[in-house]
Amino acid sequence: MKTIRLHDRDFRLLIGAEEIEQAIDRVARQMNKDLAGESPLFIGVLNGAFMFVSDLLKKITVEGTEISFVKIASYDGLASSGNVQNLIGLKEDIAGRTVVVLEDMVDSGESMVYLKRMLEERNPKQVKIAAMFYKPGALRYDLTLDYTCIGLENDFVIGRGLDYDGLGRNLPDLYTIES
Repeated sequence: MKTIRLHDRDFRLLIGAEEIEQAIDRVARQMNKDLAGESPLFIGVLNGAFMFVSDLLKKITVEGTEISFVKIASYDGLASSGNVQNLIGLKEDIAGRTVVVLEDMVDSGESMVYLKRMLEERNPKQVKIAAMFYKPGALRYDLTLDYTCIGLENDFVIGRGLDYDGLGRNLPDLYTIES
């Protein structure tokens, strides 16, 4: 589909599923090299990262890989609310472990700074951040992303786990809002 309508907005195709999958393959190959011997704990950030977690972890071959999830929220409609809420917490002991946070989108960086700080309080060996999509022009915090699949302009996007008021997460492609 070239265009779709969700609620009251029109969206046009921005990036196809094949290009996204190739970018995830590239990141998975790099992680397999970088994390060899680490027994990493991957932490998926719900709800949006569920597709990224699924697509990526099928390609991770590092022995001892584990997965867990946390749920934080900072979006309301089309914009960040500016208020990060820890909704579902992490129960695993991460002391001395390599932790890799898997996020669907990093834009302002607020959610990732919050989550990274929360994780570092639990004394991991290291915390790495991987984003399926990121908006370098929107970053407002001092945050290093260790792995990124695709950089984007600062436009609102949906699909591949990202939603507009609950709709669009299931789409395999990425769409951007029409002006």
